[in-house]
Amino acid sequence: MVRGPLLLLPGLLCDAAVWTPLLALQPALGDAADCQIMAYGHADSIDAMARAVLRQAPVKFALAGHSMGGRVALEVMRLAPQRVTRIALFDTGYQARPAGDAGERERAERLALLELARSEGMRVMAERWASGMVHMERLADKALMNAILDMIERKSADIFAAQINALLERPDATALLPQIACPTLLLCGREDAWSPLARHQQMAAMMPRAHFAIIDDCGHMSTMERPETVAATMLAWLEQPA
Repeated sequence: MVRGPLLLLPGLLCDAAVWTPLLALQPALGDAADCQIMAYGHADSIDAMARAVLRQAPVKFALAGHSMGGRVALEVMRLAPQRVTRIALFDTGYQARPAGDAGERERAERLALLELARSEGMRVMAERWASGMVHMERLADKALMNAILDMIERKSADIFAAQINALLERPDATALLPQIACPTLLLCGREDAWSPLARHQQMAAMMPRAHFAIIDDCGHMSTMERPETVAATMLAWLEQPA
């Protein structure tokens, strides 16, 4: 039985392909909620992405965000908490870009990838970038890696530039986390090299209703690497009383 809309927010350079494995392998997830995969267009800030989601959203909805989509989900919660019935955050973060040398290194690394995408194409950039995306044992999984590379190649360098700007100027959600009182799922691949386990442990400690799920033998792309486990965890989250 459909219990209401569930908005699924993709991460950096991701699209519906990051969510469809869950629905394909676990049809009960589609039965439990009206799943709607969101898009951000050419929005170049987390705030603009969140507002784009809210313009497309029904009055009340559950929310799940992966990676950058988790940051967008937190901004949706900041802007319209009364509309969100429950929230799930996968392989994500909550802090702003750090000041000083660490922040400048992040900027330089992201802009170098953008320059590669503009000069040699999105797929070439993705092939260089992909090594940190998944659990090291899945790098030889051609079906998985091609699905990720194909997804990134569908995006343009201009969209990449807009999303890089959004991440470099991302808001800090530290003060927001303790205010989130709806049923909350916090999920992370144990071997996530981009959004590490320790960061999610920090988030879980600050969120009063967080259920923290660790997905074993899994990197950053949890919804594509371990879709059956992630979908089963989401079903349990959807069953939690509001």
